[in-house]
Amino acid sequence: MVRTYSSYLRLDELLSLQTPASEGPEHDETLFIIIHQVYELWFKQVLHETDLLRHCLETGEAPRALSTFKRILTIFKTLVAQVDVLETMTPVSFNSFRYRLDSASGFQSAQFRLVEYAFGHRRPEVLKWMPEGSEELRRLEEERRRPSLYASFLRFLSGNKYPIPPDILERDSTLPVPEDERIQKILIQIYRKDPANREVCERMVDLDEGLQEWRYRHVKMVQRTIGAKMGTGGSAGSEYLARTLFKALFPDLWTIRSEL
Repeated sequence: MVRTYSSYLRLDELLSLQTPASEGPEHDETLFIIIHQVYELWFKQVLHETDLLRHCLETGEAPRALSTFKRILTIFKTLVAQVDVLETMTPVSFNSFRYRLDSASGFQSAQFRLVEYAFGHRRPEVLKWMPEGSEELRRLEEERRRPSLYASFLRFLSGNKYPIPPDILERDSTLPVPEDERIQKILIQIYRKDPANREVCERMVDLDEGLQEWRYRHVKMVQRTIGAKMGTGGSAGSEYLARTLFKALFPDLWTIRSEL
């Protein structure tokens, strides 16, 4: 069978996946569905690139790691830009179909939680939001047991002859990333004397900042659309989202700023 543009991209199937639940249907529900489906596709790509990035860091392939950082960061900029499109939907138009979402909530985006887990933001309560016995729960539990991107970054530094303490390299991967003064001293040394590895450090900071930027735009979009209302699925809505802002994924890389 000769592949065509349509068959290769499976367009018939792809374009049939937008199925509004509202009667009519409400005009803006199609936009709402497409935006969130596209988000999920980009999350899939971020996870794909993060797997490669971890491999490159652990094998010391700095040039390829830097190009992969660039791709992930460009995707984050695209995610932020998509909020502009979603904000063309007014609160009135969203509320015309919002009740049809029932318990559906962004809290349930397993892929976004996988992105957080892959980077090292490993909150155990996330697992409670996934259905018992589901594939989403299995993938999150599996990811939680893997070394995070930050762990791969520390292994990269260790491979470049920096004395990362063994207890840090071998620490429990299921736990969140803590601050550590020993790592901070090494990072300060890199920033002052090692421009090549400093660039890798800065791309980690860019990644952290990129995710925080998307969180911020997402919070403001939710506030603009539903105000202080409870979120779908019983979440605390924008109040909860606001509490997630400005929490660094890689705290040591931020703490050292006042020492440089």
